[in-house]
Amino acid sequence: MIAIKTEGLTKRYPNGRGCSDIHIEVREGEAFGFLGPNGAGKSTCVKMLVGLTFPTEGRASLFGEPIGSLAARRMIGYLPELYRYQEWLTGREVVELHARLCGLSREEITRRVPEMLDKVGIGLRSRDRVKHYSKGMQQRLGLACALVGDPRILFLDEPSSAMDPIGRGDVRRLMRELKERGITIFLNSHLMEDVEMLCDRVALLNDGKILSQGTVDEVLRKSPVWRLRVGGWEPRLLEWLREETGLKIVMSGAQADGAAVLEAEIVDEEQAGWLHHLLIEQGVILYESARAQTRLEEWFVTELAGKNHRGERA
Repeated sequence: MIAIKTEGLTKRYPNGRGCSDIHIEVREGEAFGFLGPNGAGKSTCVKMLVGLTFPTEGRASLFGEPIGSLAARRMIGYLPELYRYQEWLTGREVVELHARLCGLSREEITRRVPEMLDKVGIGLRSRDRVKHYSKGMQQRLGLACALVGDPRILFLDEPSSAMDPIGRGDVRRLMRELKERGITIFLNSHLMEDVEMLCDRVALLNDGKILSQGTVDEVLRKSPVWRLRVGGWEPRLLEWLREETGLKIVMSGAQADGAAVLEAEIVDEEQAGWLHHLLIEQGVILYESARAQTRLEEWFVTELAGKNHRGERA
């Protein structure tokens, strides 16, 4: 079943920011990573999906219900990037307030509030006032607020940006647990390791438009890279190899004694074998050759290379 669907979703602002012609589908129970540089329009898109702002054009739905409708709002939990909670309240009081706003009964509040506080790791500090919480603890508190209504879809905008490595690990474990329960997760994050470990599919947004999307495996296979460690290397061979093979090959770490590291974008093992043959034929010593483990961060940087983006100062 489709949990989130957008068709040409667009939001235009007078300053030129926003997002344009967004088409995505997220299936029920998936974790979807929404990626992009600062200023790409990710938060604008999330705010439309949760009903905080209205689109200029296009449409979107959550489990078939139009975004912004009461039926759609009832299904979501939301942790915004800029979270603010009443500092004079205790952590427990903040979550109880959100539970009442979600329409939970007194019995449900009594059961779920302490359960959520324990789940996010601040149960022992639940009676402390928010003004005494660190930024990381306030982010954990925001997760408890997002979860207390037992949502079908969880929208998370940089959910662990203020947390230390232990906190980020806790959040990853919690997200995996929620996925196993069938909750749909829409994750906007700059922490590529978290996205790679958690998400089934991703979309990359730049300058308000989607550049690429697919499963994590698909996007990481777009440009497979082989890394070769060689000896007896001569710089003149680089251009010759490029012309002979038609491959994109770069050299790094060249040393005076002829040692070097080559990186080549290779489609399959047959191409790799041909490259090895050419190197050996030229008297180059092949010490090591293996397909590099492409990481999501590398893909992110490669896809955005040479493209303009609005950034923080645009």
